[in-house]
Amino acid sequence: MRNLVVLLLVLLAGCSQPTDEIIRISGPTMGTSYHILWVGQDPGVASDVQAQVDQRLVEINRSMSTYDPDSELSKLNQGRLPVAEDGWIAVSQDLFDVINDATGIHRKSRGLFDVTVGPLVNLWGFGPTPAVDEAPSAEAIAQALTEIGAEAIELNPSISSVRLQKPLYIDLSAIAKGWAVDELADLLRQRGITHFMIEVGGEVRTSGQKPDGKLWRIAIERPGAIPGERGVELVIEPGESAVATSGDYRNYFEENGVRYSHTINPFTGRPIVHRLASVTVVNDSSGLADGWATALNVAGPEVGMQLAEQENLAVFMIVRDDQGFHELASSRFRQQFPHYQSAEH
Repeated sequence: MRNLVVLLLVLLAGCSQPTDEIIRISGPTMGTSYHILWVGQDPGVASDVQAQVDQRLVEINRSMSTYDPDSELSKLNQGRLPVAEDGWIAVSQDLFDVINDATGIHRKSRGLFDVTVGPLVNLWGFGPTPAVDEAPSAEAIAQALTEIGAEAIELNPSISSVRLQKPLYIDLSAIAKGWAVDELADLLRQRGITHFMIEVGGEVRTSGQKPDGKLWRIAIERPGAIPGERGVELVIEPGESAVATSGDYRNYFEENGVRYSHTINPFTGRPIVHRLASVTVVNDSSGLADGWATALNVAGPEVGMQLAEQENLAVFMIVRDDQGFHELASSRFRQQFPHYQSAEH
């Protein structure tokens, strides 16, 4: 999903070192785009860094894409990977690590984050299959519900293998982009780049400072039905952290005056219907921030904030009300951003 983060880059004239500057690269990936900025003294390395970034993103996409019928994940979903006599299926370390993170969030979120909801996502027209303009039947939803359940995924870290208790369609789109951001951060650090900002499809990670010595600033978007209605709700300085936002107002369809969000509740088999417009998670891991943003978006404001407090997550919510919007922030968010003050909208 395309998340709701807007990037604010405030570059002032003064520099900590006369030769420091912002170096930028960008490109397409994973059905969206990436943007990377870092502080350096040699713009000539940009093409070399970009080649490494593009190669790493190609590897991740070949492993985890559900839009590529020959990706490793598609082959797993289609039963095209070799299966041992005891049922274990060897997968790449990349795919294993992401599925492991996803199932961890599944357990901690009480099943609200479920990467096996693909049959329901496709049924509602939000996956690789053609879009729909009407709600599916109750019978079709009931059938799809029997085909999901991340608790049917077993993992064996010693052999980097997966075992499925029943056929499943796994879709990692709610965590893969964030996980890719973490991988790109590791790649930059291996090259000695420590002052950077990375964004892939709205998932963001920052490190270090800009040339003026100030932290990178990230703006969280105010929801609106059309781009012209959107603005900046809150600006934060994540420091050495990642930021992911999930919302319900960009990807949906309407039927008979009812709006159906792209976010599916795995217990009901239907799009979410609560008043939570967007939820932002700040975490050391972009992959975990990405996954938890989706989980809390499914949960809604009340249950979602309870989970945020239980898991000590830094969470910021924008909730619809009769007057417009109001904000909610978890204890960890307020601790991490002590200058934050709630505002009514």
